[in-house]
Amino acid sequence: MRAYLLTRQKKNLRKCDVPIPTMGDDQILAKVMVCGVCRTDLHIIDGELTKPKLPLILGHQVVGLVEKTGKAVKNIKKGDLVGVPWLAWTCKKCRFCRNSKENLCENALFTGYTKDGGFAQYISSWEDYTIKLPNREPFLLAPLLCGGLIGHRAYQTLRKSLLGAKIGIFGLGSSGHIITQIAVQEGYDVYVFVKRGDKNAVKLAEQVGAKWAGFSDRRPDFKLDGAIIFAPVGELVSRALEIVERGGVVVCAGIHMTDVPAFKYSILWGEKILTSVANLTRQDGQEFFAKISKLAISPKVNIYSLDQVNEALEDLKLGKITGSIVLDVSTSTGKAKK
Repeated sequence: MRAYLLTRQKKNLRKCDVPIPTMGDDQILAKVMVCGVCRTDLHIIDGELTKPKLPLILGHQVVGLVEKTGKAVKNIKKGDLVGVPWLAWTCKKCRFCRNSKENLCENALFTGYTKDGGFAQYISSWEDYTIKLPNREPFLLAPLLCGGLIGHRAYQTLRKSLLGAKIGIFGLGSSGHIITQIAVQEGYDVYVFVKRGDKNAVKLAEQVGAKWAGFSDRRPDFKLDGAIIFAPVGELVSRALEIVERGGVVVCAGIHMTDVPAFKYSILWGEKILTSVANLTRQDGQEFFAKISKLAISPKVNIYSLDQVNEALEDLKLGKITGSIVLDVSTSTGKAKK
């Protein structure tokens, strides 16, 4: 099959012909239709996430059609539309798995990081960690498998401690613009902060229902009840803490963030909560897709062919993208559609 491999960190992906993945008794084999491109892919390539499987097929927002199933597979059949997310497998035995925290499993495998992902024509996946998807446009489903899932975990973490209706979103990438839509439809006032000069992101924030959108170096004249930081920028932690009200919560949602500079204790005082989220659970997937079936969620997608994957990654790195990137794996060549 055709695939793009990371053979060495800090290098472009290489186009290769590799064997179709083998499939165990409790696994399925899917033909990849589309695969989202995530900032986590950049963190792996750039060496900010260490010890990936090498050589590696990246990609953890995979939408495909099931071609084969192992003899122990019970609930997925040939022809089903499925999604393969970041969490690929857990041991079910460690202290985290035993306490309903499989997202922190000590022995977990992760799609497109420690197990081959979806920048290829086929992917294998364990049945228990494969998501049966609703009958929707695959290009719109792919961003939901990471931007949506991890964003929703951060959003739910925020809501558990939220004392009011004013939510701040820092960074309007794939997660940010999806979660803004969900929060607005659930009755929250959303205030979006983006990097200075990114007028396209401000415009998108307004389009998806934000009450206010502006640049993150501004000091607004209002207080928030909580905030989610999607941008991988450590200095945003103190900015968010400064503008949340007493009892407010700040959730760091990225898998990687630049170092957080020292800040005065006074901006944390007042029983503010600073926390993070990590990975996702299978229950997260079930709850998220059940929720969005009742909401009007429409990710903004930028479509590239699989053969344009290095171009897509570079555009993401340079901040040229507003919304989500999705690779059309069924197309081998062609100009990027933005």
